[in-house]
Amino acid sequence: MTRRVAVLVASVFGVAALGMGVVAPPVADAAPHHVARIVTTKPVSVLRTDIWVDSPSMNERVKVSVLTPEGSSGPRPTVYMLDGAGAEGGVSDWITKGHAGRFFADKNVNVVLPVGGAGTFYTDWQRKDPKLGKPMWETFLTKELPPLIDSTFNGSGRNAVIGLSMGGQAAFALAIRHPDLYSGLASLSGCPPVSGAANEAYVRTTVGRDGGDATNMWGPFGSAGWQAHDPSLHLDTLRGKNIFISAGSGAIGPLDLQRRIEPDEGPPEAVTASSSALEVGAYRCSLEFALDMRTHGVAYTDGFRLIGTHTWAYWEQDLPAAWNTVSRGLYY
Repeated sequence: MTRRVAVLVASVFGVAALGMGVVAPPVADAAPHHVARIVTTKPVSVLRTDIWVDSPSMNERVKVSVLTPEGSSGPRPTVYMLDGAGAEGGVSDWITKGHAGRFFADKNVNVVLPVGGAGTFYTDWQRKDPKLGKPMWETFLTKELPPLIDSTFNGSGRNAVIGLSMGGQAAFALAIRHPDLYSGLASLSGCPPVSGAANEAYVRTTVGRDGGDATNMWGPFGSAGWQAHDPSLHLDTLRGKNIFISAGSGAIGPLDLQRRIEPDEGPPEAVTASSSALEVGAYRCSLEFALDMRTHGVAYTDGFRLIGTHTWAYWEQDLPAAWNTVSRGLYY
């Protein structure tokens, strides 16, 4: 957590909601002019391999970490795990902070962790942004990467997607736009819907903290681009999937008091307060979306907590429940 998070808190969650109409998700872009390929493979440990993929859509080489089980034989499913907006290192925060390697070590599944999605919502951008360029994460994650994972790491073709914070919204957006690709999905402390001023502010501020402009991502607010990525407008595409959604109330608990805060993150009291405020917003949004799903008969499993802030200690605790839910459709 950095001081920039305080800017995010002030802008995101105190705005009145707006309504909008429903449009169908547009068809994904046509296939790029050449095929994605793995250009570099680096074994990091017995259970982890880093690969670099030459991506036509992204027009660059994208780093991806892949966790695999030791001694497993036969095709196995794949779970894609998406970071939040704060991920800025050379490896996914799910590995360095969420300890995904330890959790999945005894599970017969490929775990795919892309690097470099900060501020992009893992989506295809409409226009080139002066700061973030023209990311095409949706095409990369849904068209280019899965065939490479399946062929290189013995994938079975069955997939789930788990995301936290910004990545939680992306997990739902990818699922409604590619319903045949994922049998399960999970959002941890995310805000899946993007309708309404409060949710728009969340998206715009999250993109803005990395210097980008969300208008270059989905167009003007309320336009077809925003509606096409809002799961609350496409609930029918979620029926029959194994869905997990969680968030904490924002109340500070023992895990916050035990948290180690680095000096460059800011004063501990301010960091904790920012984490609390962020989670209050995620809790409000996730609860409202869960109620929307329930009202429309879309089944889900929730992990809502009476305490907990926007920090990794809680997401690491949520991961087993998220996995128990999304894994149901992966092995049959």
